[in-house]
Amino acid sequence: MMNMFFRYLMVVITLFATAGCSKRLDETSLPTYIRINDVYYTQMSLQFENGEYLTTNYRRGVLLPINTQVILQEITDDEILLEILSSHAKLRIENVQKHTGDTTTQAFPKLLAKNKVDLSSFSELEREKINAGQVANGMRKKAVIAAIGYPPITETLTLESNQWTYWSSRFNRFIVYFENDRVTRIQD
Repeated sequence: MMNMFFRYLMVVITLFATAGCSKRLDETSLPTYIRINDVYYTQMSLQFENGEYLTTNYRRGVLLPINTQVILQEITDDEILLEILSSHAKLRIENVQKHTGDTTTQAFPKLLAKNKVDLSSFSELEREKINAGQVANGMRKKAVIAAIGYPPITETLTLESNQWTYWSSRFNRFIVYFENDRVTRIQD
């Protein structure tokens, strides 16, 4: 009787231990734009804490500027593991699908690409703010994405909207308002 109890207990422990584990994606099944151990460039400025960036896109922590070189170490069904080349620091990107609307492989090209973002198409103000990971009045929508990334889809249903809601942290939001594709105000 006691032996059966311990077997049952081991099954329950094993189930709980594996419940939250990510499934590593097989490299042969990945899209052609994703290759393990390849060098990529960040496609927007990211902010991360404790070596982790959530695609919920909280605006706090350490700034990782746009066009930062990284090496893809691993990709799973819900995370991307990187090494930042300049510092050799590890960065874990967790894809929170309810906030991106994308699978991890769909979110990947929004975050990383083989080529740098051409900043020459942006105004001097936009380049300055993109490099600082900030938004200012007068910036175009594509510059806002480069500077602070995509807003969570749970708050901003479409990028066609003239009001994008971001989260500063888990409990604080700010709204970027647009008119004619330009930021007109930012509300904290």
